Amino acid sequence: MFLSMIDPHRLRIFRAVVAEGSIGGAAAALGYTPSAVSQHIAGLQRETGLALIERVGRGIVPTDAGTTLAAESSVVFDSLSRLDVLVDDLRHGNAGTLRVAYFASAGAAWMPEIIATIGREFPDTRLDLRLIELADPEAGAPDIEIYVESPESALGRAPIVTPVAGFDSVPLVTEDYLVVVGEASAYADRDQVTLRELADDAWIDNDVARGPCREGVLRACTAAGFTPNFRVETHDYGTAMRFVAAGVGLTVVPALAVIDLPAGVRTVTIAEPTPRRALALRRHHRARQNPVAQRVITLLYEQVHRTHGMAEPSSLAPTDA
Repeated sequence: MFLSMIDPHRLRIFRAVVAEGSIGGAAAALGYTPSAVSQHIAGLQRETGLALIERVGRGIVPTDAGTTLAAESSVVFDSLSRLDVLVDDLRHGNAGTLRVAYFASAGAAWMPEIIATIGREFPDTRLDLRLIELADPEAGAPDIEIYVESPESALGRAPIVTPVAGFDSVPLVTEDYLVVVGEASAYADRDQVTLRELADDAWIDNDVARGPCREGVLRACTAAGFTPNFRVETHDYGTAMRFVAAGVGLTVVPALAVIDLPAGVRTVTIAEPTPRRALALRRHHRARQNPVAQRVITLLYEQVHRTHGMAEPSSLAPTDA
């Protein structure tokens, strides 16, 4: 109601008159003519229905109403100034919320360092972090999504990404699966096993979502001529590997999951066929000019280089990646 009644420009001029103590002083400070300042003050008095200044000798002084209006309006202008700063920050990505979705093993291996760095460099940005496996289907689209592509994407040499409307989608890296076995396993000292050799062993399931990771492994097993004998169902790679360490069975996990192996287990490469998964990255179009989003992507590629030594060439990646 206040801003609809009063012209903020006229109010600013009135505040300058009060601060300078004269119409001439305000005119000089603002670069206006004294007559223009007088016209704005007269207009403000009509808008408010208040007498805001009175003449004393050859000068003017604010009335009690004028003094109160000038003092109280400082709160409004402070708020408007903060809004201007907020709008500028939002325009340049320095404030607001950035929504980032990722799968579990990326969360464990890559995200802690990324999020810690963003927190230091952009302290005014709130990060809304979402685990894809537990995502609410009704939630809005993320600004950045690090995800596992469909199993078909890992079959050929050239990774494929599924286009999604409103996003820039690129391949990130393709990685092999490894078998994790206990130190006492007959495979523990092997450099490599064929997938078919694992057909009669007890397997430990490790995918709570039963998504593309599990589907890719099952397809590879089908190609090798068997269905895994799952003895235990766990919900994540770390728990599954601890069951392996306890001697319950073996588990097959992607390379990203074995960055930090628990004690008592070994990894062995798999051949004929080698299960693989394709990791990919999506950036929402609304985040194209967001420097926080771009910084997250830059840091992500640094993490991929740390864990895998390489990443797929991408227009979203930093030029020196």
